[in-house]
Amino acid sequence: MLSNKQTRRLRSALISVYSKEGLEPIIRRMHALGIQLYSTGGTQLFIENLGIPVHSVESLTGYPSILDGRVKTLHPAVFGGLLARRNPEHLEQLQQYKIPALDCVLVDLYPFEETVLKGSDEQDIIEKIDIGGISLIRAAAKNYQDVVVVASQSEYQPFLRILEEAEGEFSLEQRREFARNAFKVSSNYDTAIFNWFNADHIDLSFKHSIHASEVLRYGENPHQSGVFYGDFDAIFDKLNGKAISYNNLVDIDAAVQFMREFEGEAPTFAILKHTNACGVAQREHLSEAWAAALACDTTSAFGGIFICNTRLDVATAQAINSLFYEVLIAPDFEPDALELLRKKEQRILLKIKSFEVKSRNFRSLLNGVVEQDADLKMETESDLKTATQRAPTPEELTALLFAVKCVKHLKSNAIALVKDRQLMGMGCGQPSRVDALRQAIAKARSFGFNLEGAVMASDAFFPFPDCVEIAHEAGIRAVIQPGGSIKDQDSIDACNVRNMAMVLTGFRHFKH
Repeated sequence: MLSNKQTRRLRSALISVYSKEGLEPIIRRMHALGIQLYSTGGTQLFIENLGIPVHSVESLTGYPSILDGRVKTLHPAVFGGLLARRNPEHLEQLQQYKIPALDCVLVDLYPFEETVLKGSDEQDIIEKIDIGGISLIRAAAKNYQDVVVVASQSEYQPFLRILEEAEGEFSLEQRREFARNAFKVSSNYDTAIFNWFNADHIDLSFKHSIHASEVLRYGENPHQSGVFYGDFDAIFDKLNGKAISYNNLVDIDAAVQFMREFEGEAPTFAILKHTNACGVAQREHLSEAWAAALACDTTSAFGGIFICNTRLDVATAQAINSLFYEVLIAPDFEPDALELLRKKEQRILLKIKSFEVKSRNFRSLLNGVVEQDADLKMETESDLKTATQRAPTPEELTALLFAVKCVKHLKSNAIALVKDRQLMGMGCGQPSRVDALRQAIAKARSFGFNLEGAVMASDAFFPFPDCVEIAHEAGIRAVIQPGGSIKDQDSIDACNVRNMAMVLTGFRHFKH
C-alpha cells in the first residue's frame, strides 16, 4: 500500500505541449506557487505572452533547437534532471554538472492519430511521430518516486485540482497514478504508430489501442462485469433511452453489419434477436417494410433490435410504437416520429452516422486473440454461376440475392427462405444443415407463409442432396449456395430432376 505521506513539493517544471488549450490556468497557478518554469519553442512563447517568466531549454542544454525542431530536449541536462533520484549521490552529480532537478513534466504529444485520420501525406504523418515528448514522458514516469508527469490534455484538470487544493504538494500515490496514465499514453501512441506502419501487412503480433472506454452495468450476465472499449459516439447519436448494455452492444453490432448489405437500396427493415435476423423485408415504403418484417416472426420481435436503412417516418413510428423493443436504429428520424418514440424513456433510439464497418475484426480465444479480415463480400449477379439446366427467372434472381444477404448474417449452420424480398423462414445455429432447413420451413409455416415459389439460401455447401429434396417438397423452386463440396453434382442433379434452379457463388459465409 502506497503511503500518502511521501509527498513532494513542486519547485520546477518542464512544459512542452502541442496543444495549448487549457494550459493557461495551470501556468498561472504554477507561477503563483513559485514553481520555476522551463519550456521550448511555441510553448515558451505562449508562457511569455502571459507575462510569466520562463527559462528556455536551450539555457539548460547550451544547444538551440536543431534539425527543424526534431531535437530540442534530448540532452543529459534535461534527462538528468528528470531521472535523478533525490538521494545524496544523485543530487551531488546534478550539482557537479550544474543540472537543475526537474520535479514535473507536462507534455501533450504531436497529434499522430489525428493526422492519419485527416488523410495527410506520409511525410506529414512521419513528422507527427513525437520523439522528445514521448522520451520525456517515459523518463518522468519511470522516476515517479520523485517526479510528477502530466502526459496529455486529459490530465490537465486533475493536475490543476491538486495544484490548487494541495498547493503543489503531490503524494506518492498521486505521482504513481499520473505515471500509470503516462505509460498508457505512451503505449497507445506507439501502438498507433505501429499499426500505421503495419497497415498493409499481417504481422505475427497483435497490437491494438482504444482510448475511449465505458464501464457497463454488467457483462453478458449480471454476475459478470463488463467494459466497452471504443468510441460509440463516433458511430451513433444516442437520442433516447437507458444505458447501453453488453448484450445491446453485441446485437447493435450485428444489426449494423446486417443493414450494411442494404445501404442505399429500397426501404428495408430488419428485426434481430440475439444477433440473428428473424424478420427482414424490403418494400416501396418503410412502413410496408416494417409490417412485412414483423410478419416474418411476430413472436421473436418482442424485445428485439430494430434497424432500417432510411429515415424513419411518422407512419412507421406509429406502427411500431406499441411494441416492446430494446433498440431502434435509423439513419435519421422525422421530428414527429422522434417525439412520439421518445415518450417511452427506456427505449434506446440511435441515429447511425455511417454503416461502414472495420475491414478487420478480432475476438479472444483460449489464451490469445484471433484476427481476420471482416466478411465484407456482397454477392452481385456477376458472381453467380448457374449450375442447373434451368436458370433462375429474373424474380428468382432478385430473391436469391436478397436471400444470400440474409443467410450471411445468420449463425451456422444457416438457411434462409425468401419470397418477394421477405425473409419467410430462417434456420440457424443447428448441428446439421438438414436441421436448419427443417427449422426454417417449420418457422415459415407457423406464421402462415406459403413457400410455393420461394427460394433458399445456404451459408455453406450441401454435402448431400437431402436439403434440395426437402426444399422441393416445401415448394421452393431456386437455390443459392457457395458450392465447393466434392458432391456438388449430387445436389445439382437433384435440382435438375425437380426442375429447380441452382446458382453457385463461390463464396462461403459460415458464421460461428
